[in-house]
Amino acid sequence: MSRPQQRAWALAAALCAAVLVFDQAIKAVIENELVPGEEVELLGPLGLTLAHNEGIAFGLAGGSSLPLIAFAVLALAFVGFLLARNPAVPRMWVAVGLVAGGALGNLADRLRAGEVTDYVELGSWPPFNLADVAITLGVALFALILLREESR
Repeated sequence: MSRPQQRAWALAAALCAAVLVFDQAIKAVIENELVPGEEVELLGPLGLTLAHNEGIAFGLAGGSSLPLIAFAVLALAFVGFLLARNPAVPRMWVAVGLVAGGALGNLADRLRAGEVTDYVELGSWPPFNLADVAITLGVALFALILLREESR
């Protein structure tokens, strides 16, 4: 593996670890400080609440944990494949780190408790968490990278 490839993998792993650690730490604080359904106003429509869901990001598609666990494992394998295929693509490591960290954060919840802890409340949007935000930003970045690569 070349030095740039090693660097891309190391950066993706570091970002993944940071997202996972921050996600789990914030969830632990929220679980200890709030009771389910309690709402704490922060700024305008932004608030905190303690909610749990069995679905995917933003509480969508609730159901059995086993298919969602399998989906998370497949998603992790897929983003690893994308980085392995071409680690030199600019910002690919960022997208991989965000998606992997978010997927692992929610997977850890699902394996530990059978559901995901959500805490960010934003207007009428369903509660979500840092892992959901990381996954969403990572997927959006993947889309931008792939569109840019297609146009070349």
